[in-house]
Amino acid sequence: MDYNCRVPRVKPLLSLSQRRKRLNWAKEKKDWTVVYQNVLEDFMIPSAEDLYGDADFIFQQDLAPAQTARSTKTWGRSTGMKLDGLNITKGKKKHIVFLLLITTALIVLLSNTKVYHFMSNQWYTKVVHFTIPDFELKSLMSAPEPASRSSNRSTPQRCSYTYLSPENTQEGRRLLDSITWPETPPLPKPFSLALTTSGAKSSFTIVPRDGGWRVGDELTVRIQLRDYNGNPKKSGGDYLTTRLHNRKLGAGVVGQVQDHLNGTFTAVFPLLWNGAADVEVLLVQTSESITVLKRVDEEQPDRIQFSSDFRLGSVTETSTCNVCLDPDKAPLCDCTDLHTGEQWFCYKPKTLDCTTRVSHVVVWLGLKISKEESLLFQRGINMKVLIKALGKTTVTISAKAGETKTITTEPSGYYYANEWRPLGGSKVHQFNDASVMTACLKGKRLHMFGDSTTRQFYEFITLKLPNLLRFEKHSTPQCGPFLAVDHTNDIMMTFRCHGPPLRNYKINLSQMQYVANELDRLNGGPDTVVVVGVWAHFGSFPMEVYYQRLMAIRRAVGRLLNRAPGTKVIVRTANMKDMNVEGSLYNSDWFSLQRDKVLRAVFNHPGVLLLEAWEMVQAHYLPHNLHPPAEIIKLMVDMILSNTCPENGG
Repeated sequence: MDYNCRVPRVKPLLSLSQRRKRLNWAKEKKDWTVVYQNVLEDFMIPSAEDLYGDADFIFQQDLAPAQTARSTKTWGRSTGMKLDGLNITKGKKKHIVFLLLITTALIVLLSNTKVYHFMSNQWYTKVVHFTIPDFELKSLMSAPEPASRSSNRSTPQRCSYTYLSPENTQEGRRLLDSITWPETPPLPKPFSLALTTSGAKSSFTIVPRDGGWRVGDELTVRIQLRDYNGNPKKSGGDYLTTRLHNRKLGAGVVGQVQDHLNGTFTAVFPLLWNGAADVEVLLVQTSESITVLKRVDEEQPDRIQFSSDFRLGSVTETSTCNVCLDPDKAPLCDCTDLHTGEQWFCYKPKTLDCTTRVSHVVVWLGLKISKEESLLFQRGINMKVLIKALGKTTVTISAKAGETKTITTEPSGYYYANEWRPLGGSKVHQFNDASVMTACLKGKRLHMFGDSTTRQFYEFITLKLPNLLRFEKHSTPQCGPFLAVDHTNDIMMTFRCHGPPLRNYKINLSQMQYVANELDRLNGGPDTVVVVGVWAHFGSFPMEVYYQRLMAIRRAVGRLLNRAPGTKVIVRTANMKDMNVEGSLYNSDWFSLQRDKVLRAVFNHPGVLLLEAWEMVQAHYLPHNLHPPAEIIKLMVDMILSNTCPENGG
């Protein structure tokens, strides 16, 4: 019978961008009944009169709400016509004007409406670099949607996170409130460095304890901050860290610091080993420098810019890009990722289309702080400076005897014998040679996503395992994608950097993917381990941008664990680093601390292991570094492998 089989074309679900467009269109047309009546009066009636003169006619409708509305019927009676829902009748003769006429009129009207809307945007749009959005803890989408790099839209628009759901605003606000930093004092007017916190003039004292200290007790330290004149500070907001350590024993633990908001602080340490312990108090940032950082964050949220090349054939144009751009300056290319909803914009090139974007690169901008303000960021003087002790700095901890005081302050872990020992978690095994590491990773898929601090794990493991063949010839050194395979032992490792904002050398867009999208492409399963580290490139952006990124990743982790419950997911926390003036303004330890708190709150989930980079770097004797040295990376890899195969400890 000559029948042919055809497979229906699969049509994708509406993307997030399409949903937004439809919602905006519906809002614009909420008064469509009045518009419809105007169309009838301005287009239909004149056209019918041209066609039929004074003759009678019927205008056929399709029972749309605007056509059956009571006000439309009232309008019909006022013009001498009869409306019965389906038809508009004039007189008794039945000339029929088909719906094509009204459709044509509507097309004309909609075209005019679009033009007017574009012009109205030009009139009312404000310069809004960043707005505080409503927070979202649940996905707007019931299922993942295809990701898209850019669209053809290039009309100016307001910068706001309109796609965030308001239903979880309360929880999101509560999260931000939980990390609110104490109020910091305004800078002296006229400026005087002598009235600000001085590391050299400040001091700490160990609170004595009757009968000495034993393992299981707590050690308390009191800290008094002073200005350069030696006067006690009267306000809080300074950033301090504390450490209890013994270099010979390879021991170290961080203390919990409490700001009393009057220039005094208290640090409390759990006593976890037998022997000597030295107290160390570090002034990381003064309250006055944090006042400057807060102002910079508010006034210069775009202090790091980016650019992209747009290319078509032999024509190349470069344009500025960022999370948020001024829409009054030029039309925008909306490069928002349609899967995650992560916003990204570029100024539209003069001649090329938005879809011709091919690359991404960071552009460092000059920061605007005064010479006096820069004096607040002097390393070793009022930034990253050790505070001296009044009295002894060392205590002797005796072995535990009988009942001891219950420890109320417990860190995530501590060092002993140069090994990291988690408190309240599973034991960390030592993977000291290639054979043990290979036995652990045999038959495993280890996927790593994030910034260069996560890439360190990939580089460390591939150097330790000579049988891993690396396929990286055409990959960028910073972003990858990297692939390493051991066919004999069925091991596969990958690394890929996260999407913008990413401070990197120029890379092709195809090499830069959002972590959430990559997670949605994984099969997962008991033999799959995922390591995510996203923090180092977000210090100069408002907290909402970082929160939004973490939530997109968390939703993707939830989908991954739902379809493959045996998948192991590890999230790396932030860490402290060396700082200078410029580094502080872009990505200070204070900025990193705030984001680390948000990361911990977002991924506080039993299905996710937090890799404790923050305390591991702070408690170690080696200097702080954005990229921790190999000794610390080795201990972090031990944590990853211990979680990967807890039964195969070294």
